[in-house]
Amino acid sequence: MYSRWLALAAVTYAVVHHLGLLPDGLGAGPDDTRWADWLDLLVPWLVLVPAALTLRAAPASERTWWLFGAGALAYASGHGIHLAGNSVGNAHPSDTAHLWDEVVGHALWYAGVALVFCALARTMVDRPRPGWVGYLLALAVGLTWASNALGGGPLVLAVVVALLACGFGWRHRSGLPVVLLVGFAPVVPVLLAAWLV
Repeated sequence: MYSRWLALAAVTYAVVHHLGLLPDGLGAGPDDTRWADWLDLLVPWLVLVPAALTLRAAPASERTWWLFGAGALAYASGHGIHLAGNSVGNAHPSDTAHLWDEVVGHALWYAGVALVFCALARTMVDRPRPGWVGYLLALAVGLTWASNALGGGPLVLAVVVALLACGFGWRHRSGLPVVLLVGFAPVVPVLLAAWLV
């Protein structure tokens, strides 16, 4: 079950973190909202539940659970701030809505994602390398991390996390953590270039 939950966490992360690509937010919803905003309410659940079930199947150590808990809190609160700021900004654009959506919300949200990644990476050690699907999912996760950072995330955090993921994947390349190297190495040059520009 570990591999299935990890794969589901990767798929949901890669898919739901691109809700912003939905044409016109799927149209207008009630009270000056967009339907995509309502779907966005599900994002933390869709990503964090399979991640938690991965840790449970591992089974993860208490320290890993604490790391995941801190990441889940930051992820959920940052995502909530982003969603509220984004929804308000869609109806009434302002510098304040931009601050809470793009700056504060994204920083907390992506810091939470990074901590969740770290917790999951700790459970990968001493597991065998995956099949080709695992490598494709790793690329999807790395590309999602990069596209989110380029679309409004904190670039310094994005570069640091990508480099740490590559280092961890290289260090444990004989097993499952090699997926971190495969997923994040291709995006490091892009993130570095964007940060330097």
